[in-house]
Amino acid sequence: MKTIGVIGGMSAESTAIYYRELNRLVRERLGGLHSAELLIRSVDFAPIAELQAADRWDETGAILADAARKLEAAGADVILLATNTMHLNAEAIRGAIGVPFLHIGDATAAALKAWGVRRPLLLATRFTMEKAFYKDRLAAAGLDPLVPDQADRDRLQAIIYDELCQGVVRPQSTAAGLEMVARGRSAGVDGVIFGCTEVGLLLSPDQIDVPVVDTTLVHCEAAVNFALA
Repeated sequence: MKTIGVIGGMSAESTAIYYRELNRLVRERLGGLHSAELLIRSVDFAPIAELQAADRWDETGAILADAARKLEAAGADVILLATNTMHLNAEAIRGAIGVPFLHIGDATAAALKAWGVRRPLLLATRFTMEKAFYKDRLAAAGLDPLVPDQADRDRLQAIIYDELCQGVVRPQSTAAGLEMVARGRSAGVDGVIFGCTEVGLLLSPDQIDVPVVDTTLVHCEAAVNFALA
């Protein structure tokens, strides 16, 4: 089994899901008392969030590249970045290491195509919904992602940072998320991306009448496939 290195902490809530899911998947595949070979470098999210807000992405990239180098030096055979938004710095991370880096957008695109989805609704942080780095990667895979309107993007950003990243899940926020999905369905979407690693805390696929790809879960599946190959 190869060792999976996880850059986490963005947020700690979703990194805990990565730890649980990676171990669950290995146990399901190998049985018995098996668990994943893991290394986790969990960063302090507060200064990174401040840099995000200030649009200082070169600095966040330097922090994450350093984390990736440390994981590789500690023995990681593959690197995961346990956040969608910070894949804006994917190239900085790739350039800092010699081991493979598994991009969350690639795992997401593959899962959507397996479901036959062509026009997914992307629910994520404002950065992921508005900047090109993520949508362009999906488009390159033949997908046509749609994002909510400005008011919904602002509302979802507040839910993610002020609630979900702090372990708070409010029923009214779940209702707001489902309303965003309903508006997307009216606009013709045929699938939904939980495109922030915390959105799976807010919404459940069984609440939605089209295929849902939870990026956290498919990213973990890709990592375990690599580790056990």
